[in-house]
Amino acid sequence: MAVETSIVVPEFVDARVGPRGSLENLSQAEIGKLLDSSHGGQYQLFRKCALAVLNSGADTDNAKEIFDRYRDFEIEIVRHAWGIKLEIRNAPAAAFVDGEMIRGIKEHLFAVLRDVIFISNEIIDSGRFDLAESGAITNAVFHILRNARLLDFKARPNLVVAWGGHSIGTSEYKYTKKVGYEVGLRGLDVCTGCGPGAMKGPMKGATIGHAKQRLAQGRYIGLTEPGIIAAEPPNPIVNQLVIMPDIEKRLEAFVRLAHGIVIFPGGAGTAEEILYLMGILLDPANRDQPLPVVLTGPAESRAYFDQVSRFIAGTLGEQALQRLSVIVDDPPEVARQLVRGTEAVREYRRQRSDSYNFNWLLCVPHDFQRPFEVTHESMRALALTRDQPVHQLAANLRRAFSGIVTGNVKEYGIAAIEKHGPYELAGDAQVMQLLDELLTAFAAQLRMKLPGTTYQPCYRLVA
Repeated sequence: MAVETSIVVPEFVDARVGPRGSLENLSQAEIGKLLDSSHGGQYQLFRKCALAVLNSGADTDNAKEIFDRYRDFEIEIVRHAWGIKLEIRNAPAAAFVDGEMIRGIKEHLFAVLRDVIFISNEIIDSGRFDLAESGAITNAVFHILRNARLLDFKARPNLVVAWGGHSIGTSEYKYTKKVGYEVGLRGLDVCTGCGPGAMKGPMKGATIGHAKQRLAQGRYIGLTEPGIIAAEPPNPIVNQLVIMPDIEKRLEAFVRLAHGIVIFPGGAGTAEEILYLMGILLDPANRDQPLPVVLTGPAESRAYFDQVSRFIAGTLGEQALQRLSVIVDDPPEVARQLVRGTEAVREYRRQRSDSYNFNWLLCVPHDFQRPFEVTHESMRALALTRDQPVHQLAANLRRAFSGIVTGNVKEYGIAAIEKHGPYELAGDAQVMQLLDELLTAFAAQLRMKLPGTTYQPCYRLVA
């Protein structure tokens, strides 16, 4: 008689892993800095980002739940004969196959170490950058991207930034893959926020398009930041990961790297990105900047784009809509428009002798660079009124949505909501009505949280 046996799969794994990606060769001085930093103030930040990377593919976007579940997780930098290794204890077992860490996850793990330590040592503590000054902030963004080797690419402009929600339906996710496929067939590379949903789909489609065209060096760039990485951990297709210091520098990195932008349906985070982009493009200094921006989705997403367009027109005016193209249910045309747009970007920068890899000519006002500290007081103080320049209103609306993202998925935001209740937003009656309509639609369409989870609003609107 056969006896059935069950295999017990461990939930936690201990391991020692060596560098993969960009930290294989280090001087003794660099190793010393890493060891010093890992035992100092950066350790908790590094630990949280590392746990998020190892937890890729989790079925929750609640950072607090993840950190509570793996409260015994530990990671330590240890000196090794050839440099450093990471000693890991109580790590998520899903990051390993037969006891070996998945290669892509290992690369992401060392990208976290590289960026957290580089930003601490070379950007914040070095004294080289006055982060209260606009030009210095842009220089800091450039140095972080250069250190991560994102600016090594030497060819015609071909990088499409894709934005969209991590919580989207099946049909919308399949559509993002179709757009990515058409983009890949035309030799364009993809940069996203690196998480699931609309950040993963375009990369997945592009890999097939690149493979059919025998393009072996496709770039699948992921840009994230410490506050969001646990809710949106890097998807496995990302082959160049960068952790920016905060959401504002992450957004500036997106627009300075982009040769074209495609926006899929999403929730509060996507609205934040759209408003950031609109505020910059509406600044008179950027009036002549060519940058193709396409909003797209399947036929069933048409109501979403109508809602977003109504909100933009009602708050920022019709001139804002003129910087956007809406293409519904036509992936090949989306890709063709992006190709035409990247050619216009190339010609504009060629005539002005500007870099193809980093848009130095784009003016990013200081209001869009200054980190917004989300608290109940700062959210209540936002001026959501129309008696101000349109790009300033866009900046404040962007901050409002940034706060909603914080309350939805970031650990400290969730804790603040639990303690003090919802954030309050106040402004003109018409702006508040448009905001209420948009947020209500997002919640009804299940765009605020991953499917299967209940959404409790983290905000309250006050006219």
